[in-house]
Formats: sequence, structure tokens, C-alpha cells
Amino acid sequence: MKLIILFPPPTDVEKFEADYAEHLQMFHEKMDVPSWAKPYTITKFAPETLLGPSPYYHMFVLPFESAEELNAVLTSQAMQEVAQHAAEISSGGMPVTLLGQ
Repeated sequence: MKLIILFPPPTDVEKFEADYAEHLQMFHEKMDVPSWAKPYTITKFAPETLLGPSPYYHMFVLPFESAEELNAVLTSQAMQEVAQHAAEISSGGMPVTLLGQ
């Protein structure tokens, strides 16, 4: 299972990048992930696609061993705080949250 977060293009890219660096630090602290560990991937999208402007700027993907593990993390107080912060720094609109395999 995977948790996928898609961030729309921010209104201020430099501010988003600074805020997102703080957000990742918060994620590591709240989720008790060592600062050197990166159990996730981050993809930044090109601003243009073949069909026009990209609807997303940035994608965060966090894999899990099982649906149960994913559910336990999603319902934790720590993840709720991290998710709230993600919404606060996403100046281009609410991030989209998807679950995948």
C-alpha cells in the first residue's frame, strides 16, 4: 500500500520549498523517522504537460507493508498533525490524498 500526496502548483514556489523543508523535518520528528532515513519518494513535476499546465507541482509517496499498517499511521495523532501542516503550507489549494498499491 502507498500513501500518495499531490500538491498543486504553489502561489510562491520559494516559500513553498522553504515551508516544505520544515514540513519534512516535522514529518521525521512526529513520525519518529531518523533524519537520515527517507522511506518516501518525492517527485517534482514539470510545469507544463503535453496537454497544458500541470495540475500538480509535487508528489510525496510513502509505502507501507500492509493496509493495516497504513491505516494505523493515517489514524495516528502524529500523522493528523503532519497532514494539517501539509494543508497549511499548500498555497495553491488543498493537497490531494490518494491510496494505492
